[in-house]
Amino acid sequence: MEDSQVLQEKLYFLLEQLQNMARDLPPKYQMRLPYELLSSLANCLLNETVFEIVRGLLEIQHVTEQHLYQQRLQFINKKKIQEQAILQQYEHDTEKKIEELQKFMIKQKEELKAFDMNLVLQLDQKVADQQEILEKAGVPGFYVTKKFTRNKGSNAFVRFFVEVKQNANAGLE
Repeated sequence: MEDSQVLQEKLYFLLEQLQNMARDLPPKYQMRLPYELLSSLANCLLNETVFEIVRGLLEIQHVTEQHLYQQRLQFINKKKIQEQAILQQYEHDTEKKIEELQKFMIKQKEELKAFDMNLVLQLDQKVADQQEILEKAGVPGFYVTKKFTRNKGSNAFVRFFVEVKQNANAGLE
């Protein structure tokens, strides 16, 4: 009997935390979080397996973001080295140096834009993968979508999921 009471208290605590989270969200996200969904999510938070899946997904996301950031830094560094090479190559011809630097800057800007677009596509794919895994794990409200606001909300919830679960474990021990 005591176990069921502790479980009930934990459920109420989780639901309260989720409702507080929902209140802190912008109105466009709040509309997507009715009481029934929050209640289902609170129940889901009681499941340690789902929590471990979410925590694993967050770790993968963090590593991926760090990796993509490093790739971008390497790309930018490579372009700086190329720029220095142009400066050295035309060291004594100021007019030619300016002309080549202008061409280089235009090309670099286009390449960086394409590079960043590729990074965004990779992040979008990670989010879709997360949504699919959470949907298969039975987490209510998760399904694969390409809508930016939905993805942003899913990402915020995944982070919050771990935070609430950790608070619940700490608060009810």
